[in-house]
Amino acid sequence: MKTGSCLCGAVSFEVHGALRPILACHCIQCRKQTGNYMSATACGDDELKFTRQDGLKWFRSSDIAQRGFCKECGSVLFWKRDGSDDTSICAGAIDGDTGAYLEGHIYCESAGDYYAIAGGAYRKNEW
Repeated sequence: MKTGSCLCGAVSFEVHGALRPILACHCIQCRKQTGNYMSATACGDDELKFTRQDGLKWFRSSDIAQRGFCKECGSVLFWKRDGSDDTSICAGAIDGDTGAYLEGHIYCESAGDYYAIAGGAYRKNEW
């Protein structure tokens, strides 16, 4: 089991199952939300248990997905595609080691000019 939380602790969770390898997303929305690119793992919704969620707020960021964050401290935490049985979890929200690895990069054509894309096995302009 892995645990995680936002910066202030108003959102905390447990993952009871394997984490997906980490994807680095360079899309405009992820860059605007994080100030950089977003590195996220994921798990099945049935494996994600919230132990505290009074700070959790969901924002509809597009017509296909929403993003979860802490309304108290502003920590970026989740990304959820409509109709999916999985929830993406920001890798930095996991406590301690994730046990996951950086699989690759998506939406690379939107990458900022202030960083180099490094690591992972692939680079795609879409997902």
